[in-house]
Amino acid sequence: MKTLRRYLGGQIIAAVTFVLIGFLALFAFFDFINELDDVGRGGYRLQHALAFVLLGMPAHVYELMPIAALIGTIYALAQFAANSEFTAMRAAGLGRRQALATIARIGLFVAILTALFGEALSPPAERLAQQLRLSAIGASVAGQFRSGLWLKDSVRGAGGAVDRLRFVNVGELLPDGTLRGVRVFEFDAEMRMSEIVHAQSARYASSGNWQLSGVEAIRFFETDPPAETPTLRAEQSRPGERVWKSDLTPALLSVLLVQPDRMSGLGLYRYVRHLQENRQNASQYEIALAKKLVYPLAVIVMMALALPFAYLQARAGGIGYKVFAGIMLGIAFHFLNGLFSHLGLLNTWPPLLSVSIPSMGALLLALGMLAWVDRTR
Repeated sequence: MKTLRRYLGGQIIAAVTFVLIGFLALFAFFDFINELDDVGRGGYRLQHALAFVLLGMPAHVYELMPIAALIGTIYALAQFAANSEFTAMRAAGLGRRQALATIARIGLFVAILTALFGEALSPPAERLAQQLRLSAIGASVAGQFRSGLWLKDSVRGAGGAVDRLRFVNVGELLPDGTLRGVRVFEFDAEMRMSEIVHAQSARYASSGNWQLSGVEAIRFFETDPPAETPTLRAEQSRPGERVWKSDLTPALLSVLLVQPDRMSGLGLYRYVRHLQENRQNASQYEIALAKKLVYPLAVIVMMALALPFAYLQARAGGIGYKVFAGIMLGIAFHFLNGLFSHLGLLNTWPPLLSVSIPSMGALLLALGMLAWVDRTR
């Protein structure tokens, strides 16, 4: 039985790898065609477009692995069925539960590999690709508004209570992490404005410290002695440079360069915590974080869904029909995965439930098909 499992695993892994390479080649071609429109802008040349496409491959591996696992496993098992090898395996004692356990063991290996790509390889490669592209074109990243990106930051005391609130406006984020056109509006614990800081640029110097350049600051003080009607006194200064301590880091701001689905789980967790601590809506990133936890497990579900095709022989047509059915199932899973993520965001469903519904549905379908082929064979 051990030899049989090795043989099954080798053939399935080879088929999944073959399908994945085919998909990657197709997506690389489409990405390259898309990048040709920007070749010639600024310093963006053909070699930059090729590097951008290659750096995007780890993200495509992560995104395409469940579909490739489904189609590759169907192809390998359909080959076994067509050559009567699967019939011989069943005669040798490979029951339905043993076959499912073997497929799950193979799927676990592929799922770990998928998680490795999604957590360790894809996020830095995607960030480097975007930085390369923006640097070559000579562009920068701005926020959703004309005034740039708006962020909320808080300064907490020793006991964890909020001492000051800051609303930070960033005009541009350069590919190297430098900020341009930074404005900081600082309020005290009672929401009274205490300072406005404007800096031409900001560069992250060390842990929690930003080096501001071209600084102009306006600080507000209450009049002393206080009048019946509270009045403020403004004091303007131009120190030129200043150290600004903040919880905002380049890692948090990198969400502008990388889409939430392509961020690492650790990066998503840190950004979700930052948004929650500042009482901001983190639903989009919570769903992306939940998907990071569930998506690799979808590989095992997809491979389990392919197992019933091994039991379908002449009555189900040839290998081509089974592979076509696998492609349709894979496309359906991909669209349902995106659909329920958006439905969960719109209807404020629990993030883990929203991203788990397609996988749970596919698992129930796989178990139902296995029970059906077991009764009809």
